[in-house]
Amino acid sequence: MEIKWIKTFIVAAQYENLRKTSEELFLTQPAVTKHIQRLEERLQIQLFEREGKKIRLSAAGAKYLPHAKALLTQYENGLAAFESWKHGYEQKVQIAVAPQIASSILPEILSEFMSAFPKIDVHINVINSYEVAKEVGNGNADIGLTQVHSLVDNIESEIVLEEPVVLVAPYTKDEETEEDILAKYRLITYNHPVYWDDLIHQIHQHYAFTKTFKVNQIEVTKRFIEQGLGASYLPYSMIQKELQYQMVKIISAKK
Repeated sequence: MEIKWIKTFIVAAQYENLRKTSEELFLTQPAVTKHIQRLEERLQIQLFEREGKKIRLSAAGAKYLPHAKALLTQYENGLAAFESWKHGYEQKVQIAVAPQIASSILPEILSEFMSAFPKIDVHINVINSYEVAKEVGNGNADIGLTQVHSLVDNIESEIVLEEPVVLVAPYTKDEETEEDILAKYRLITYNHPVYWDDLIHQIHQHYAFTKTFKVNQIEVTKRFIEQGLGASYLPYSMIQKELQYQMVKIISAKK
């Protein structure tokens, strides 16, 4: 039994379409058909029901699918472990991390970690903040770095860093107050998963005139601010480069 037959079967089971399977695997349709036939011959059972060019997973195929996935995972994990060993690594750590953390404080942390532990193979998976705890809970990650509190029961979590949230505006040399900025620009909101619900309420209490629009990514928010499209409250660590090159500025909040 060849691993390429297994992989072709799994993809074909996903799409139930020979053309899409061939495109996904960069194979010809006859090659896809041959892989499936060889696997069926080896197992001595039909894995798909065929209706012309259409295929549908049979009962036997549905029964075998989880075993096929397990075989492929074991094979790929074995190759990865062997490659790590060849390169001198003795351990592997899988880190699930939110995008904002990955693009701000993580590089410095990784640099220190890799220098201190050169024989640990580090794998980074950048995913949505709300998915990080699930990855750790499911065993797909050893460590998770996220900006939201974990709701997963079977993991431990702790706060390792707290930082200020600051009002960020397009760079000018003018002396401007928080009120000036919120009157001059639309406030870009909901680019962070935690603080906006409470913050919006507080802002409207002090500045009822504030106009807002939503952007769900901090990187996009920063580009909009640079272009003069708005202002926003952002974590201080996310704007270090922009401050250094005078692309944006920080506005002191009302006390």
